[in-house]
Amino acid sequence: MRSVRVLVPGTTGRFRCGGLLVELQTARLLSQFTAVEMVTYRQREPNHPFLADLLRAEPAGLDLASPLWVVSWGFDVPWLLRRLKGRPTAYHAHSSGYGFDLPAGVPVVAVSRNTLGYWGDRAPRNPLLLVPNALEPMWIERGARGSQRQRPIDVLVQRRKSSAYVLDQLVPALQGRGLRVEVQSGWVDDLVELFNSATVYLYDSAPYWRGRGVSEGFGLPPIEALACGCVVFSSLNHALADNLDPGVVGHQLGAGSLEADLDAIEAAARRPADWLADAAELEPLLVSCSEPALLLRWQAALVRLDQHWQRLAAGEQPLSPPPQATWRWQRLRQSMANRISGLAWALQILR
Repeated sequence: MRSVRVLVPGTTGRFRCGGLLVELQTARLLSQFTAVEMVTYRQREPNHPFLADLLRAEPAGLDLASPLWVVSWGFDVPWLLRRLKGRPTAYHAHSSGYGFDLPAGVPVVAVSRNTLGYWGDRAPRNPLLLVPNALEPMWIERGARGSQRQRPIDVLVQRRKSSAYVLDQLVPALQGRGLRVEVQSGWVDDLVELFNSATVYLYDSAPYWRGRGVSEGFGLPPIEALACGCVVFSSLNHALADNLDPGVVGHQLGAGSLEADLDAIEAAARRPADWLADAAELEPLLVSCSEPALLLRWQAALVRLDQHWQRLAAGEQPLSPPPQATWRWQRLRQSMANRISGLAWALQILR
């Protein structure tokens, strides 16, 4: 099996974020099957090779000696794929909605069904694979599911990605009802312990992602909260709908009115047993998100990616989707046909 190079802009400072943590975890998982290198392309770092240096030193090629390059940073993907033309690549797709198209033959490894469906529409002739993000083992091993102990935090909110509705309306109103609400911001040494200390967890990322024009790629925080035995109230945008089932695994946040939300959250904080996800529904979800389960998916994905690039190296031509102009013309023709049909129907009524 060919080696893998996971591309990230950098691993320190402003590049530290959820997307980086996922790629670091991906590199760790893939290293159980093949040789893996983290490669940076914006920030030079002493512990990692730099993209420009590698491209200068190594000729392009698709044979087995050529590593598989994994790109993921949404806004950088088109530029990276141009730099890597003629080399085996794969797009590890988190969020969707960036607006670019993929070259023919570039596979997509989607982290959610939502993202998979996006690329199934936008790149229907590219190889598509589904490998969800994995929970770090600490969440499953240390999460206080089933614990009946009193928790010091009634309601936990993480400031990052939280909506103005949660921060400016829900939080003050919940505090006004006597609930102990903590809004976490900044660095936390032990996130598992923080989540284990909360009865209810609120996550409302829809406005955050709408403002950026891209999607919630996977939505780990609600799953992490569920693993810690929290009652979860969440928006259901994008990939959050992959795993949350309102009233079964989690509950909808923003369900009609402020008072409805307040009543539900207060009831969950005071009687969590009535609101917690049923273990028979939750445990299979956590197992499917566990590293052992995702290792199997990555192993199968690597085999498929390797086979795909071997075929192209042997001279097979990748399929291409119909040109965008063809799709636009089809839509225009259908729109015109609909208008003509509507006009004919209206004339019949007037008669």
